[in-house]
Amino acid sequence: MAFVSLRQLAFVAIFSAAALAANGALAAGAAPEPDRTMDMATVLKPGPLPELTMGDASGIPVVEYGSLTCPHCATFAREIFPELKKDYIDTGKVRFIFREFSRNPLDVAAFVLARCIGDDKAYAAIELLFSQQDKWAFVDKPLEPLIAAMRPTGLTHDQAMTCLKDQSKADAMVAIGKRGSDEIKMTGTPTFVIDGKVYGGELSIDQLKAILDPIIKK
Repeated sequence: MAFVSLRQLAFVAIFSAAALAANGALAAGAAPEPDRTMDMATVLKPGPLPELTMGDASGIPVVEYGSLTCPHCATFAREIFPELKKDYIDTGKVRFIFREFSRNPLDVAAFVLARCIGDDKAYAAIELLFSQQDKWAFVDKPLEPLIAAMRPTGLTHDQAMTCLKDQSKADAMVAIGKRGSDEIKMTGTPTFVIDGKVYGGELSIDQLKAILDPIIKK
C-alpha cells in the first residue's frame, strides 16, 4: 500500500513539474504587456531630422527611442538587434526606425557627431558608438574618447569639433527627445513603439517575435 502511494506521489510530482515547465514555456513565448497604447500615425509623423530607418517601407514599423549613454540600449544594439535585422528587417517584414533620445549633454554631442557623417551613415555610427560605449560614455573627460571612437568613420578631430558647434543639430536632438517624452510618455530607455503599443525597457528577441509574428502578414 505504501509502495503504491509512493508511486502515486512520484507521478503527481512528475506531472506537476511537467505542468510548471509547460507554463514556463508558454510564459516565455508570450508577448509582454505594453505600458500604454497610442495612435501609431501620430508616432510616425516626421520630426526635425530625417528618420534613421532601415527595411522595406511596407514592413511593420518598429520605433526604438534609444540613448547612446544607456547600457541597456547598448546591449540591445549588440545582442538583440542583429537577430531582429536578420529575421525581420532584411526579410522585409519590419521597417525599423531609430530615434535619438538624449538623456544628457553627452548624448546630444554623440548623436550630433553620428549625424555629421551623413544621415545615411548615422545609424552605423550609432552602432559603432554603442560597441565602444565603455570607452567614452562613463569616463571623467568623455569628449576626446568620444571623438576617438568616431575615428573609424573617417571623421577627423577638426571636423568633429566643427560638428559640435552645429547648434541646429543639437536643438533637433533636444526636440526629438522632448517629443518622445511628451507623446510617448517615456520613462526610460530603450522604449519601443510597435503597432500602437509602447514597451518600456529592453526587449529580448523572443519577446519581439511574440509581439511581431501575430501582426505580420503571412
